[in-house]
Formats: sequence, structure tokens, C-alpha cells
Amino acid sequence: METIVQRQEQIQYAEAYISDMPELKKIFLQMKEAKKVDSNFGLPFMLVKKKNETVAFASLIVNEKNEISFRIYDKNRMSEAEKRNFFSNTERYFKNNNTPNFRNPEQLKSSIKRMTGWLNLE
Repeated sequence: METIVQRQEQIQYAEAYISDMPELKKIFLQMKEAKKVDSNFGLPFMLVKKKNETVAFASLIVNEKNEISFRIYDKNRMSEAEKRNFFSNTERYFKNNNTPNFRNPEQLKSSIKRMTGWLNLE
């Protein structure tokens, strides 16, 4: 009987830091086929790494109802199960965080505006 060995790639979830922003910007611009980030970029707060490569990130946004939500951007390098797991982890983190950017839409809009302005200076 033949044994098939499957190597599972190591996935890491991490908070997004300011040092991650240039890489997250690249992912966003590639996905949107854009030259500059806009308010849809949001304020990144979580990311996924596979073999030290960032493959997805979650970003806080203010939706059409003026409510805080999040959006996930990915490079399509995760399986459906990995995507669901990242969504679940992100949702849990989102619900448990009480800092102003997670609870005050006006604060978040201001933070997004500052972030996108800074990223577009590069």
C-alpha cells in the first residue's frame, strides 16, 4: 500500500504593523489594478503569511450604512478552508477589539484618510 505524504504549508496569522503597509499596499494595488490606494484600502489590522510571504490581509472599513466592518484582500494562494479559518479568526479579533478605530466610524474614517495619504506619498 502506498502512503501519500501531504505537506501542509505553515500559516501564520499576525496583527498588521506599519512596517507591513508597503507590502499590503502592493497586494491591494495588484488586486484593484490601481495606481494609488483609496478609502477601500481601509485600515489593515490582520494578515496571513505562508512561508514568510504575506498572502492576505484584513482591513477595517466604513460601509455604506456608516458602520465599521472589515474586508479581506488575498492573493488567491489559500485554500477555501484556510480562507474560512482566516475569516473566523479575523471576525473574532474584530468583535473583541474595543479600540476607537474598531468602534467609532468617524475615528476610523480619519485614520483611513491619514493612512492612504501617507501610502500615496511613496
